[in-house]
Amino acid sequence: MAFKSAKNLMIGTAVALASVTGVAIAAGDSVDTGYEMVHKHWHWSGAFGSYDREAMQRGYQVYVEVCRNCHNLDQLAFRHLGDKGGPFYNPEYPNPNDNPLVKNIAAEIEVEDIDADTGDVITRPGIPADYFPPVYPNDAAARAGNGGALPPDLSVINKARTGGADYIYNLLIAYEHPIPEKLKKDQTPGLYFNPVMEGNWIAMPPQLEDGLVEYQTDLEGQNPPEPTMEQLAADVTEFLAWSADPKLDERKTAGFMSLLYLLILAVLLWFSYKRIWARLKQPVSG
Repeated sequence: MAFKSAKNLMIGTAVALASVTGVAIAAGDSVDTGYEMVHKHWHWSGAFGSYDREAMQRGYQVYVEVCRNCHNLDQLAFRHLGDKGGPFYNPEYPNPNDNPLVKNIAAEIEVEDIDADTGDVITRPGIPADYFPPVYPNDAAARAGNGGALPPDLSVINKARTGGADYIYNLLIAYEHPIPEKLKKDQTPGLYFNPVMEGNWIAMPPQLEDGLVEYQTDLEGQNPPEPTMEQLAADVTEFLAWSADPKLDERKTAGFMSLLYLLILAVLLWFSYKRIWARLKQPVSG
């Protein structure tokens, strides 16, 4: 799938925190910023919830056009996008390596390889079996390109941060919250106020704004929602939730089937008990 370049693309990432080992963040005393966390109803929450496929597809577009400028997906291969439950799963291609859409997605990103004849390092279009290549060759280069901060890998960011999806979503939309007077004296060049971030300051500049990404028609031919800042944040959070737990739907299905099996077994055992032991409860005739 070919994605259009994001308008006015900003330096940095769409999600995640600045590494505390990369840039010193003002710790200070806890200050009431007046920000109230937004608690969304996520599609995968609850016993029977599952990921929103269309939201994941849009979220992947946000990741590619915005987040991927700084952040890796080290634990994710292109083929995972076409796995069952993934954003680009197609039942006609149970093997995601054969999925033409996944092939096209992989081919849009260059990966490093070794020339079999010369042994030289070369770049080539990706294939489904490839993992997402790193944005920077090493941590030193990543820090140099981000003012000393080390952009964290986003593969499991939703599991790695307390608050999970709500935390990531609020981190992305909270930049516009006004800075309390008590904290203005702590403002440092290169750091940005974000009331969701521990310490209230973050090295990542604001990433999302209304209309930043031009959403494409989804795979079902439905028109996408308006790409407001909140919508972009929600969609990329949905994608990253799947990235952190891609087998969630399968686990829920397996858990439900296990409970159903145990319930049926319990009923059968009850009737077996009543049939076998009922005679023993009858009084013995003299």
